Amino acid sequence: MSWKIAVVGATGNVGREMMNILAEREFPAGEVVALASRKSIGQDISFGDKTLKCKALENFDFKGTDIVLMSAGGAISGEWSPKIAAAGAVVIDNSSKWRMDPDVPLVVPEVNSTAIGKFAKKNIIANPNCSTAQMVVALKPLHDVARIKRVVVSTYQSVSGAGKDAMDELFTQTRAIFVTDSIETKKFTKQIAFNVIPHIDVFMDDGYTKEEWKMAAETRKILDPDIKVTATCVRVPVFVGHSEAINIEFERPITPDQARDILREAPGCMVVDKREDGGYVTPVECVGDYATFISRIRKDPTVENGLALWCVSDNLRKGAALNAIQIAEILISRHLKKAA
Repeated sequence: MSWKIAVVGATGNVGREMMNILAEREFPAGEVVALASRKSIGQDISFGDKTLKCKALENFDFKGTDIVLMSAGGAISGEWSPKIAAAGAVVIDNSSKWRMDPDVPLVVPEVNSTAIGKFAKKNIIANPNCSTAQMVVALKPLHDVARIKRVVVSTYQSVSGAGKDAMDELFTQTRAIFVTDSIETKKFTKQIAFNVIPHIDVFMDDGYTKEEWKMAAETRKILDPDIKVTATCVRVPVFVGHSEAINIEFERPITPDQARDILREAPGCMVVDKREDGGYVTPVECVGDYATFISRIRKDPTVENGLALWCVSDNLRKGAALNAIQIAEILISRHLKKAA
């Protein structure tokens, strides 16, 4: 049985990764359509060993389309996702537009795959923020055993999370420094090359940024509404791959060895944790991989039942494209029926 899939935002970083992963995982698609804005009409999009021509979202008829992978930003999703859903397709949206809507499931398949079954209220399923996705993959198996009370997380987020223009800015600034050209800042509030910026998304009234709020609110919706989360989100001069330093307080005792054993058996997790030089994973090593890598698991002596760990993942994959396609795989295996 084959399905008709459309990717909206196919020319962007995440859209291209969606195309790559659909091909890599041999998703049972009889037809894949690449969609973007009118300015991208005719642009070549790679899909496995094929090349697709990009079509305009505004002119596309979604009748007969089964699943739409949406990666075109909140404004476009807000306008188009309800229209597409009304035409009968299920929208899996990567923007923040629908994440906190009570009628839209917010899903990380390794954590709360059963929530996918609630898609029918609006025919929309939300992908979480990239930094939230990798964190809850690591937290879920530990929460099941010792129950998490509180999480303190500091993120080290790559520029690809802010799009292609952000990646170009890091490259351009880095080159300018080496050839002593002037530094131009367009995408970020300060120089990103050889620097870190403790500011992602807009500031809120309480002093947190919206990115930091997302991590707290989304973790509670996906994992457990009683977990307390405080985050500091930082942009770093890395092209791809988000890293997180996570301190966790549990209700029940759990040792680093127990946590290591639990995470080794957990879906989506890869433990690389040797207490020696290089015995951990960095962003460079996670690029192109599906897993969420976990290292530096150790006791946090500042709380009664505490652990600290280091978590790294390819934000364009698990943080976005892969997560959406995993949702689509569960949709077709458990929930969608295709007419004979």
